[in-house]
Amino acid sequence: MNSYVPKHVAIMMDGNGRWGKARGLSRSEGHFAGAKTMEKIIDASIELDIKILTLYAFSSENWSRPKHEVSYLMHLPVKFFNQKLPEFMRRNIKILISGNMADLPELTRKALVKAVEETKNNDGLIVNFAFNYGGRADILQAVRKVIQEVQNEHTAWDNVSEEMIQQHLYTKDLPDPELVIRTGGEKRVSNFLLWQSSMSELYFSDAYFPDFNKELLCDAINELQRKNSILNYS
Repeated sequence: MNSYVPKHVAIMMDGNGRWGKARGLSRSEGHFAGAKTMEKIIDASIELDIKILTLYAFSSENWSRPKHEVSYLMHLPVKFFNQKLPEFMRRNIKILISGNMADLPELTRKALVKAVEETKNNDGLIVNFAFNYGGRADILQAVRKVIQEVQNEHTAWDNVSEEMIQQHLYTKDLPDPELVIRTGGEKRVSNFLLWQSSMSELYFSDAYFPDFNKELLCDAINELQRKNSILNYS
């Protein structure tokens, strides 16, 4: 790998349920395996000097999944942060959440808020969990806030800009990702960071997320580097 490493990498962690099913396990067991892989990808991001890692943990469309699976996915952050938060503090990792937390169960919401609050002063790797997140809903809530500013006469319609919308997105404090990775073999963006990824390199891996690792992450970064080299010399 050459010296260029993207500052912000976003990953659609797809294929957990299918990984479990292929092994005669439940989809929930697949999600648990995915959580363990997520820990390894966080470690790899620190080793590679990635500054920001956004992980698509629960989409707004995931509510349509079977009730027991949704219940497990709501409990997983509670268990995950109870176990990992002390380590994240020791390793100077900062947690952010992008998504609509108002609709989450109370225990889930409290676990996420606690993780953000306790790590807010850390200045190492930023791990941004997209939880109850949808790209269209993100843009819509940002536009509504801009409209409210206009109605309150804080700005004029003629002054409404892309920058204003950007400032109201869930990810307003983060730069756009240079690289968006989707695991699991599907080749679509599935309502993930629609605004933010407009100029991102998209990379699709056939590996189910529990099988994703540092080597495959490096493959994606190498592909980004290769394409950037072609553009720089064309």
